[in-house]
This record gives sequence, structure tokens and C-alpha cells, in this order.
Amino acid sequence: MTANGVFSPERIDAGTQVLLGSVPAPPPGGNLLDLGCGWGPIALTLALHSPRAIVWAVDVNERALDLVRTNAQKMSISNINAVLPEDVPENVSFTTIWSNPPIRVGKNELHGMLEKWLPRLESGSDGWLVVQRNLGSDSLHRWLQSEFPEDFSFVRVTTNKGYRVLRARKRSGSIDPAA
Repeated sequence: MTANGVFSPERIDAGTQVLLGSVPAPPPGGNLLDLGCGWGPIALTLALHSPRAIVWAVDVNERALDLVRTNAQKMSISNINAVLPEDVPENVSFTTIWSNPPIRVGKNELHGMLEKWLPRLESGSDGWLVVQRNLGSDSLHRWLQSEFPEDFSFVRVTTNKGYRVLRARKRSGSIDPAA
């Protein structure tokens, strides 16, 4: 179920399709994050592939969160928490992050989101971001490399249909502020 007023109300958007077709299977357990979940295609995929994990579907749009909950219920998925960002406990860290981040919120807002959530990856874990090339994927990649030079490595893993998939790997031994 989708709705107007939520990103890509007609179908799964091309960027999300590229992400879902490019990433390895998610970890079987732990806390998994879909950042900017919209109506939930990424969160639902994570939950189906990792039924023992807790999937955090995070968005600022209450309507989107209601759609995630409705879709999870219709699919008999019980391991999704669809919540506002402030409702994720500070001590929760993630074994993966998958995101088609809301690029159009502006550079400052996007950077703030990534500065908040990427450090919450567990040591040795990966975050996966899909960004349209025309909407600044290469400049975002450069910013990530300059902003998190010691704690992370960032690699473009694929380009498909005008989208880039970036892998953010939190280096082992990095200090985790959530710990």
C-alpha cells in the first residue's frame, strides 16, 4: 500500500530497485536500519530476509510510518519498528543500514542525517546508500570520505540506471558512540 504525499506512491522507485538488486543479503540478526523508509519497500525486504532481526524503519513522515505498519501487518511481518528518528533509543546500534536517502531535503539536512546515523553502525558493519548520479552521488561520496576519514571506508560498488550504490564500512576497532 502506498499513498500520495509519500515518496514514489506509484511503485518501487528505480533507485530502490537498484539498491535491492545490488546489495548482499542482510545480516540474519541484530538491528537493521532503513533510513528514510517511505512506505517501506526496503524495510519490508530487510524484514523478510532477516526474520530474526529487528528492522527499524525510520522516517519523519507519520503517514509513511503508518503505511509501513499497514504493509507489515498485511504481509504478517512482525519484526519491523516503524518510528520517528527520535523514537530510536540512543543505545541501539545497527548491523546494517540500507537507505535511499531523501536527497531533495537539501545538503545540510542530508549531511546531518548521515552524521547522526552512520556512526551507529556496529564495528565491521556496512551501510548501503543509493543516490542518483544527477543528484550528487559523486559529491556525496567525496563528502563522506572527508567527513569520516578515520572511522569508515566508502566505496562505489555499482552504477546502474543512473544511480550509484555506495558502501560505507565502519572499520573494526572504531569507537562506537552508541556503546
